[in-house]
Amino acid sequence: MIKTRIRDFLITEDDWIFAVSDYFHPHGIRSTLRYVPDENGERELNGIRYKKYDFDVSFDFMRENRPEWVEDVHVVPEDSIKKVLRPNDVIEELYDSDKRVAVVVDTLEEAGISREMMGVTGSLLPGLQNEGSDIDFVVYGAQWFIARDAIAKAKSESGPIEDIDETMWKKIYNKRIPEISFKEFIAHEKRKGNRGMVEGTYFDLLFVRDWEQINESIQRGEDIGKMKIEAKVVNADLAFDSPSVYIVEHEEIDHVLSYTHTYAGQALAGEVIEASGTVEQVGNLKRLVVGTSREPKGEWIRSLTLLEKEGLI
Repeated sequence: MIKTRIRDFLITEDDWIFAVSDYFHPHGIRSTLRYVPDENGERELNGIRYKKYDFDVSFDFMRENRPEWVEDVHVVPEDSIKKVLRPNDVIEELYDSDKRVAVVVDTLEEAGISREMMGVTGSLLPGLQNEGSDIDFVVYGAQWFIARDAIAKAKSESGPIEDIDETMWKKIYNKRIPEISFKEFIAHEKRKGNRGMVEGTYFDLLFVRDWEQINESIQRGEDIGKMKIEAKVVNADLAFDSPSVYIVEHEEIDHVLSYTHTYAGQALAGEVIEASGTVEQVGNLKRLVVGTSREPKGEWIRSLTLLEKEGLI
């Protein structure tokens, strides 16, 4: 059985490249198609030109070419996988070849994080980056929170790691199209502290569970309608994971899940949130799911505690 985690990539026998999108794989590897060989593609790897597919287009391609692999994600049979690319396997190579990656690695090592707990995903993982590519930096498990604090400290100093400017924040906001205002978005994002700039390139610090944290799969539930709730967050240990998990105190809802990266790390334990999404019944529990589509409408998570503190409500 092939062991994979989110942020890993797969290369199939057809040289299709998928991003792993789950920790649990009942049959085949749950993932999303990202790159396909195309003679007119704008990127190149080992002499092969590739085209990058956005989320919706990737599903159109898969329904036409491998409909049997299409579920809520793309399920790749293990016998079709030629190679697994893992973010922590490329850290040494990128440290030597990319000064921007080296800056982040050095910053985290100074905070006591070993390179074994770091990685790089996104287009840099297979080597398909272009001049405009961001750096998707991975840190595993509880070390992520130490890394986040180290990045925040580095941004407060006059070094190569800088805070994001207003222009870049607006670009990120317009790309995400969230259901909250720009001022609310900025208030949440600046507190998270997991984004920055290094030598003019935007980078994101992404959380991936350490192996011992992978112990319970998220079961699919039955959609039973829409709901907006206010609830106190009692556990946010996996708030930066994918999906984000917020255990809440509420008379009906046990926890809130977010499949939308915008709402990762949106609230801390002890805070009151407002969340709007789809209610799912899972056994005896009900949960609220935010991000039931690529650009969900009428779905959001807001920390009312934070917004009140910032004078935004």
